[in-house]
Amino acid sequence: MLSVIRYSEAFKLQVIRELEAGRFTSIREASRAYGIKGAETVVKWVRRYGKNHLLGKVIVVMKANEQTEVQALRKQVRELKAALVDAHLDLRLDAAYLKIACRRAGEEDVEAFKKKHAGKL
Repeated sequence: MLSVIRYSEAFKLQVIRELEAGRFTSIREASRAYGIKGAETVVKWVRRYGKNHLLGKVIVVMKANEQTEVQALRKQVRELKAALVDAHLDLRLDAAYLKIACRRAGEEDVEAFKKKHAGKL
C-alpha cells in the first residue's frame, strides 16, 4: 500500500529557513537530514517559499550590443554547421561517383585509379 506523506507549512518553512541560513550545503543534504524521500520535494518548496537563490540559477547580464553579437554568432554557427553538412554530403557523393568511374573503367582499386588518372579531366 502506497503511503502519502504530507508536510505542514511550518515544517516546509523551517527546512527552507535552515537552507537559507547555511545549515545545509545542498538541498539534497537537507532532504537526507529530515528523511524527505522525494527528489524534487524540497526543490518545489524552495521555488514556492524560498528566495530561489538556492536553486543554482545562472543570471547573465549583457549590454545590448553584446546580446546582438551573441545572436549573430549563434546564427553564424548554425550557418557553418549547415555548410559542414553540405560539404560532407558533397564528399560522399564524390566518393560514390569515383567508385562508379572506377567500375566503368574496369578498375577495382580506387587508389590505383586515382594514381592512373591523376591530373587528367
